[in-house]
Amino acid sequence: MPDDDPASALARQLEEVRLKQETRNERQVWYFLAYFLFGIHFLAFVMIYAVHHAK
Repeated sequence: MPDDDPASALARQLEEVRLKQETRNERQVWYFLAYFLFGIHFLAFVMIYAVHHAK
């Protein structure tokens, strides 16, 4: 017999939406971290280049 309780159906739907949003937020955090680390390394290489080529 299928679950006909509207409250549990709504709770299940809200949980699915929350899990999708949490997955999206996690992905955004990883992208932010990747861009941040790339930027830090890029800046470090530029500074190393500048120091090595200073007169």
